[in-house]
Amino acid sequence: MYPSAFHLVRYGFLNAVADFKATYTWRSWSFGWLGRMLAQVLFFTGLGRVLDQPGAVRYLALGNALMTCVVDTMAVVATTSGERRAGTLSLLVASPADPMWVFAGRSLHWPVSGFATASVALFGLGPFFGVTWTTGQVPPVLLLIALTALGTYCVGLFLAVLVLNVPRLRNVVSNCAYLAMMAFCGVQVPVDFWPRGVGAVVQAVPLTHTLRALRAVSDNRPAAEVFGPVAPAVLAAGCWLVAAGVTFRWLVAVPARRAGTLDLSY
Repeated sequence: MYPSAFHLVRYGFLNAVADFKATYTWRSWSFGWLGRMLAQVLFFTGLGRVLDQPGAVRYLALGNALMTCVVDTMAVVATTSGERRAGTLSLLVASPADPMWVFAGRSLHWPVSGFATASVALFGLGPFFGVTWTTGQVPPVLLLIALTALGTYCVGLFLAVLVLNVPRLRNVVSNCAYLAMMAFCGVQVPVDFWPRGVGAVVQAVPLTHTLRALRAVSDNRPAAEVFGPVAPAVLAAGCWLVAAGVTFRWLVAVPARRAGTLDLSY
């Protein structure tokens, strides 16, 4: 009997936790990674002070604070490619279990780290830029951070599958992905600033919807405006996850099993 998807994700997550502990100590994460992300928020939000636009500072503070978790989750592109360098990809492909679920759990430490980073940015730095939260706003904000982290993680999984065959592009792809989201998904400027076609494309990115919902929470909008974008965000995340699984089988698993080698994937 093959392991269930739940067990595969669970075992993959246990490996992810071990990897994270080997990569970071609490000091290096807090003063290294977290410090870097907070500095990024401070930089872009500080630019709002030189703009002659009402509300620019709050707009940039919200967008860039939530964006920090996306930068974290895009690291899945690089770590998934690491399975080839470690020599474990061929074993995963040869396994009768679905390796896609292994990959789904294998880098889950990134959305967890991203959730923590964005939470510190929103609740710790936010008040310095006029972004304050009531007790009732905290649960929906945390929910939206988690949804953003998991949704963009699914996007990252799809991109990770694409670069399994060209691992040298892993950092280029992950960096371009989060920079594109930062530019077009409403982080720095509203989505409608861009041509209509761009606005249509970014509706497929969960960040576009969760960021709109976060701004609605901050502005004390009605519940319908807060939770309305949640459904398309969840749908988009699910589509990216399905696309990652289908693409993995199409580009890697099935051809490699038929050929009995992963050499064709280089």
